[in-house]
Amino acid sequence: MTIDVKTLLNAGVHFGHLTRKRHPNMTPYIFMEKNGTHILDLNQTVDKLDESLRALSKIAKTGRRILFVATKKQAKDILVKHIKPLKMPYITERWPGGMLTNFVTIRKAVKKMASIDKMKEDGTISTLSKRERLQLDRKRGKLEKDLGSISEMNRLPGAIFVVDIVKEKIAVAEAKKLGIPTFAMVDTNSDPNLVDFPIPSNDDASKSIDIILSCVASTIEKALQEREIDKKKAKDTTNDNNKTKKVSKD
Repeated sequence: MTIDVKTLLNAGVHFGHLTRKRHPNMTPYIFMEKNGTHILDLNQTVDKLDESLRALSKIAKTGRRILFVATKKQAKDILVKHIKPLKMPYITERWPGGMLTNFVTIRKAVKKMASIDKMKEDGTISTLSKRERLQLDRKRGKLEKDLGSISEMNRLPGAIFVVDIVKEKIAVAEAKKLGIPTFAMVDTNSDPNLVDFPIPSNDDASKSIDIILSCVASTIEKALQEREIDKKKAKDTTNDNNKTKKVSKD
């Protein structure tokens, strides 16, 4: 998916933070200063966004999952709207410390959630006391809140996408430590060097977050569709080859 400067401008993607909050490493992406606020160079935003979308598409086509992280209030619902339909994992509540670097422990928590679900399905939970059932329900609710969207993530993600790397610095640090590719919206108060694919953009305004995530979601959706088409073609080719071999033998 391609997007132009005018569309980004209308969404307010160019608005940065107050000049006094500028991170030195964001200087190359700043176009000008206006009324004490920095204005981002949207031509560079378009270039960086295109670069990120190409990389995300390649990762999605491999079948690897991309983990999305946005726990700030104005980004949560927008993230869920765009990412949930893709069946990609996401974090919109507090980042669980060790989510990536201590993935084994996180998987144990997910298995605990699954075991509670199984107890409900097979009726085992009915043999417990009312107090024990209440405790399990509360535990299940907490696990669902913290880990619900990543419950089916059986291995480390192929990449992570972050909205606001200042707020999500722990997530970025864990990903970098493990060599997981990092993509992010970076505002003028951020250090773009902390991520592999920075997208200079306003990470506070809902419209800005929405337009960027919309582009990302559309790109991933298209990549997943192409992956399915390629799999079907490969399957059909295999079947045709098997039929040819059978005919040859006969």
